[in-house]
Parts: sequence; C-alpha cells; structure tokens
Amino acid sequence: MTVNLNISKVISFITSRGFQIHPDALVLIENTEGEMIQIVEEILAGKRERNESKIISSEDIKNALKLSKDTTLTENDKGNSNSIILNSTDSDLHYNIEKITEKTALELITHNPTGFKKNYYNNNIIYDSNYGINSGEGVDGYISLFRSRFDKSLKILSNRPDGKRIKKIVSIKQSFSQSRNNSNSNSHSKERNEESLFVAGLVMEKKQKKNSYNIAIDDQTGLLEIAAYNDDLKKQISLLTLDQMIMIELESNVKKKNYVMKNLYSLDVPDRISNRAHSEVYAVLISDLHIGSKFFMENEFQMFLNWLNFAGEHKEIVSKIKYICICGDLIDGIGIFPHQDKELLEKDSFSQMEHATKLLSRIPKHMKVFLIPGNHDLGRRALPQPAIPKKYADKIYSLSNVTMLGNPCMIDMDGVKTLMFHGQSLDDTIATIPGLSYSKPAEAMKILLKSRHLSPIYGQRTPIAPEVEDMMVIEEVPDIFHSGHVHVIDVDSYKGTLVVNSGAWQTQTPFQRAMGITPTPGIAIVINLSTLKPYQINFTNF
Repeated sequence: MTVNLNISKVISFITSRGFQIHPDALVLIENTEGEMIQIVEEILAGKRERNESKIISSEDIKNALKLSKDTTLTENDKGNSNSIILNSTDSDLHYNIEKITEKTALELITHNPTGFKKNYYNNNIIYDSNYGINSGEGVDGYISLFRSRFDKSLKILSNRPDGKRIKKIVSIKQSFSQSRNNSNSNSHSKERNEESLFVAGLVMEKKQKKNSYNIAIDDQTGLLEIAAYNDDLKKQISLLTLDQMIMIELESNVKKKNYVMKNLYSLDVPDRISNRAHSEVYAVLISDLHIGSKFFMENEFQMFLNWLNFAGEHKEIVSKIKYICICGDLIDGIGIFPHQDKELLEKDSFSQMEHATKLLSRIPKHMKVFLIPGNHDLGRRALPQPAIPKKYADKIYSLSNVTMLGNPCMIDMDGVKTLMFHGQSLDDTIATIPGLSYSKPAEAMKILLKSRHLSPIYGQRTPIAPEVEDMMVIEEVPDIFHSGHVHVIDVDSYKGTLVVNSGAWQTQTPFQRAMGITPTPGIAIVINLSTLKPYQINFTNF
C-alpha cells in the first residue's frame, strides 16, 4: 500500500482545535489511505457533540473507518508505509521513519529532543504553532499563506447568521453588471438600489475621499472597491488593519455606478462568559526579561524569585501559584539592533542563556513554567516562531517544570484557555491605527482580537514567514490574551477575555527614551484563575 500523507499537517489540524492524539492512533493514520483531514474532522465533531475526551484514540480512528475493534495492521502494511517527516524545533532537523509501528512511534515521542512528547501528553497544551510550521517558498508560499488566512477567516464568518449569504466578488460584479444593463435598456424604469448583498474579503486598501471612505477588499475571485458615506462606518474603517478579513453588507448603486457600504463586520470575538478554574489557583504572567542587557533588573528579578520561594509577602497567594507564563524575550540577544553591544553586559548569546538557565532553575519545581520566544531570542525571528531551539537551550529543556513552546501558542491552565503571543505586531498596529499608543498596549491587543488575527498587517516591521498554513488566525477564543514586547503593563477586559500586557524586567533603554516610551518594569501580573481577577506585584518597591 502506498501512502502519501502529511502527518504533521494532520497533527497540526488536530492540536489547533484543542485536541490531542494517542500514538496508537498516529500509527493507524500513517497506514491508512484516503483523506484523513476529513475523517479526523468528523471524529472531532462527534467528540464535541458527545462531550467526550479530547484525546483521539485508535478506537476513534477504527470506528471512523468502520473497522472492527480487533482489526490490526499487517506486517506488509507496516513495512510498505512511506516515511514521515515531523517538524522539529530546528528547521533543519527532521525525523525520517521508514517502518513505523506502535513501538517506534512511542520511541519517537519519548526521545524526540524538541519536546514532541509534550504535544501528546501535556494536557496543558491546546495549540502550539511550533508543531505546525511547514514553510512554503517565495511567492507560492505567501499565496498559500493568504489562502489559508482567507479560508480560516471565512469559516469563522460562517458562524454568523448572515455568513451563509456571502457571495463571491465575481458573482457580485456580474450581478451589478446585469442590473446596469437592465436599467439602461428600460428608459422608463426608475433608478433603484439592488437588494443587500454580503461579501467578504481581505482588506487591500483604504482611501479617504472628499465625501466617502473607500475600502478595497479581495477574495479568491477578484478585487472590489466599496464606498462608505456614513460617519460611523468611516470610523469603523479607520480602525481596520490592512490584510485583515471583514464582511460587508452592501448595495450596488446603479445610478452612481458604485457599491455602497450598508454595514461592516469584523470577525471579532463573541460576547461570552469566560472559563474559570474550579479551585483557587494562581498564574503569574511575565515577559521581556532581556537577560544580558545592562538594563536587566537583576536585583528585582532575584526578589521575584525569592518571593516565589516563600521569602516575602502574600504567602497565601504564593502557596497557590501553579503556573508561570513567560511571554518572550528571555535574553537580550546579539545583533538585534545597531550598536547593541554597547548595551550588553554579556556579549554572547550562550552566556546569556547560561545566566537565564540559572535564574529559571530557581523557580519552585511544583510551578509549571511555559516559555515562548520573542524577537530577541535565539532561533527564527519571523512569525510564527518555533520554540527556542534545543541546541541553544539544552539546559533549560532539561528543567523538569519548563515547557518550551512556539510563538504563538494556547495553553490550558485549570480550564482557563490562555493565548500567549510575544506581540511583535503591536508595533505595526499602534503605528497604523488612529488613537493607539505604546502607553495603552491593551487597546492594540483588542484590535488583534477584533480582527481574529495576531499579525494581520503584511509588509511592515513584523516579519511573517510564507507558511503553508496561517497559524496566526485566532480560531479559538481565549479566556486570557497575554502579550509583552512593548514593556508597558496594561490590563483590560474585552468581551469576556482578560487582556494582559505584562511589561518587562528591563529599565528604560536609550532607544525607548528616544521614542518617548516609558516602560513599567519589575512588575509581575498574578491572576486568580478561579475569578480571573488580576493583581500587580511591584518588585521595585520590595
């Protein structure tokens, strides 16, 4: 039997929807012909409907394939199966397995040095972009990326009542052309507006004109420019980012020979009641340590570590801390910006990582640590970012309570879904949306939630990789949205999601001073997961 199946694509599909897969099921998938994505999608739908476990077992696969429970794979089937490639933390490291069996699958998961085991067995991981990275090349890669963005976004829109009425741009244009012809052929007919139509597309251009605010959107069939004359609609357009997905209710105005916007809808997150932990446990949210920098607040961070080890105030809270989330920029890195060496105490990345390891090792072992990379950390800088490669952080990987994840990722902390994203795209969002500033990063984070995308703007400061799948789409609504990057503490709430930017552990740098950015460093955000109530613990005053 010849199998042509991208296993990593199936795994990414499963984990991105909040499920996990047992190794036995992986063996069955590898040795099965047919469209597994469709089969797996049916399995997930059934499990959601029956409120069953979020782990796909071999029995689930067998039942979906209508196999008897005691059906086993023959040795011929196993021996003839194609090799699989599993994306690792390092883009150049792959596993090629010729004869995959239950035993070898378990060995792969156990010995994979990138932490692949955690993707299966760590119940805290809902989604990790680290395992979905499958970069394309050049123009074709970016075409795949934006097709994926469009398809995922359209699926989100389809949950809206009017989402079922969306028409393709080519169909809208044909309808408008027919209306014009009918109007011209009947000189006695009154000019009239067509009935409302719904169209969806990615924002390509925004243009302010004398009396209107025009917006051009693109789907896979063409480009359409639509005019908005209403002041409320103009304001809504001003808050849109380029390249985000929107839905528009429009009327084709035969007399003016254009399309007029009636209503505008971003994907947005729905109003909802967020999940809560069933018992009083706490999570600590921090980011942007910048270890190695002259401006790293070593003393304050040591006080924070002492506090975690019950050497300070709030012991009743500390005793209930179960999770630590570190949202990128663990180290300051090397060569990130011009003349950075003048601002470094440790002038090579390995020394910085050694220092970071010593600090992280002081976190009590009963506290689970989730660590994602930022733009200063080692590894790929383009989004999505793989976890910091093991070859640069071997000792951190060896810490039993630390889980290294990609940027972005979503974790489950006692039932509370937390989206971790370092926040590189906040620079572009703040620069392009009127009224936003670095002093209120939560407002920029809300824009990302509204667009249901973590880095919608292409071609500006934020590097975006030409991935086959767009893993920056916010498919699942988080209970907590945690970012860093801008070094300013800001906490807010949006439609049931707690929005947290966790500041930094680095004092003001010369660049920040020149940009007029005043950081709020040395503060840890502590969240009671049973109430989602946040607290700020300021270690500059300890």
